[in-house]
Amino acid sequence: MTEKKQRRVIDGVLLLHKPLGCSSTQALGRAKWLLGAVKGGHTGTLDPLADGLLPLCFGHATKLAHDLLDADKTYDAFIVLGQSTTTGDAEGEVNFSSSDVINREQWDAILPQFMGEISQVPPMYSALKKDGKPLYEYARVGVEIEREARQVSILDMQTRSFDYPFVTLSVTCSKGTYIRTLAEDIGKALGVGAHLRGLTRTAVGTLKLDDAMTLEALEALPESERAAVLMPLDALMQNTPVVHLDDATAARFVQGQRLKLSVADAESVRVYWQQVLIGLASVTQNTLSPSKVLMTALPLK
Repeated sequence: MTEKKQRRVIDGVLLLHKPLGCSSTQALGRAKWLLGAVKGGHTGTLDPLADGLLPLCFGHATKLAHDLLDADKTYDAFIVLGQSTTTGDAEGEVNFSSSDVINREQWDAILPQFMGEISQVPPMYSALKKDGKPLYEYARVGVEIEREARQVSILDMQTRSFDYPFVTLSVTCSKGTYIRTLAEDIGKALGVGAHLRGLTRTAVGTLKLDDAMTLEALEALPESERAAVLMPLDALMQNTPVVHLDDATAARFVQGQRLKLSVADAESVRVYWQQVLIGLASVTQNTLSPSKVLMTALPLK
């Protein structure tokens, strides 16, 4: 039986190194329990068969998580050439093999075809839903569902190692990109097939795996010190412009009022009062319009 723990309101962001074999929801649940947090959420799922960076948001940070859902992601993809599988990864059965050997020059020559805007058909073994049921549930019983191709962006690809049939490829891509599909499509273009044998997410936007910690490391800390490892709310938006308000204008902002300010137009800005992040806003023609308010009132003395 899981030990009951007193829950409390905690605000901040935990950069978690999610382990293999653990779902994003399971990782979040464990972190919430270790922190004793009332409210938490993750910023987009990371497949159980992948490890790497999973930013977790707690308290007010959950209101800002959407910005990370749209952020570019970077992965280290561990690819096997010469074989494709039913799932696109090492869990599936081999459904195509080739005895041809691809050299580094052939590999390098094919990659530019997959840079920039490309079209992908989402894999059957994915969490996309049809009639309320994930596609992987249909796939497990042998049912193939027609999927529409979608446009995604491959912003950068760097080959970390090449020792046929094993390749390590670093990929920076837009949201919605399936790396297993990218590997399969490269294998098809080479004529030898390919699948993933592993996947590690190394960055989400400006957040890096190097700054993440494991659940084991979090659990090893004294309970009173765990919340101190959380990053501040604005860690999610380091590239977002900043606006500072005085007492009077901040009081109006947290009530949801628009403000006339001499500020450059911006789709999104961070709004601060006394070095405290109080919300997000858009700016159009010197009008600051609240989009997310993190306080209902200012703690004025």
